[in-house]
Amino acid sequence: MNALTLRHAHTVPAILANAGENAATKFLEFFAARIRNLTTREAYARACAQFLAWSEQHLDDIRLITPMHVAAYIEQHPGSPQTIKQHLAAIKMLFDYLVISQIVPVNPAAPVKGPTHVVKRGKTPVLSVEDARTLLDSIPLDSLQGLRDRALIGVMLFSFARVSAVLGMKVSDFYENGRRRWFRLLEKGGKHHEVPVHHKAQDYVAEYLEKAGFEPNKPLFQTFRKKEPTGRAMSRSEAYRMIRRRAVDAGVFAPVCCHSFRATGITVYLENNGTLETAQKIAAHESPRTTKLYDRTDDQLTLDEIEKISV
Repeated sequence: MNALTLRHAHTVPAILANAGENAATKFLEFFAARIRNLTTREAYARACAQFLAWSEQHLDDIRLITPMHVAAYIEQHPGSPQTIKQHLAAIKMLFDYLVISQIVPVNPAAPVKGPTHVVKRGKTPVLSVEDARTLLDSIPLDSLQGLRDRALIGVMLFSFARVSAVLGMKVSDFYENGRRRWFRLLEKGGKHHEVPVHHKAQDYVAEYLEKAGFEPNKPLFQTFRKKEPTGRAMSRSEAYRMIRRRAVDAGVFAPVCCHSFRATGITVYLENNGTLETAQKIAAHESPRTTKLYDRTDDQLTLDEIEKISV
């Protein structure tokens, strides 16, 4: 487990330790073995730690937790409906594992329902085509870092890829198949997703790699120290800071984050008569409803209709 998960899970809560040594082992095993996605693991570790800390104020053994306790915790939770639903999902998943491991007889969270939370429009900021072009064109290309930054943004924009999948790429994941290049992305759930490379993204990555000269097994997007690549892949926080810095330097003051390029790419694709089904496949979404959250094509339509109110 990584450092963040360990902070939340490695010190076994007393309420669980009181159920025996095997209970403590299964608790740690749950995070280490059952949750493979790093982001999900961190979020679920925080959620379970908060719930168990609250439970310790009322009980001294995890086997005594009932649906009433879980419901009371959910009722007093100060988070948003989306956060509460995630926390409840984490608690249910933990107790499912403890039931299978014969630590507790039943899952007390199973009958508890979370708040209704329906999202029809995502909150991810989307750039206009003009701002996206300005940002890409503003990046100086006289250094390897500049070439890296343009290539990283280009991959996210033109492949609808998650930033974590892009940052996890090796050089060999930009490969030739037939007459064109493809990206190989490791998506959620450990699934490999392959997508053909847009000609602009191909130019960006090829120019970057030509100057970098990285070996095929090295991270594609590396950190730098004293203007030299370190061999270590960029983290999401490092990518975010780079994007914010590049946006400010370009004079693009619209809200922008790593996912903005995924949302911008999907929106532009749909504006140019692309289909939602194909956008879903490119983005590797399980459901078209998820893809639709990134679609802002209705925004301009709504504005155009409002402007008809000519008083």
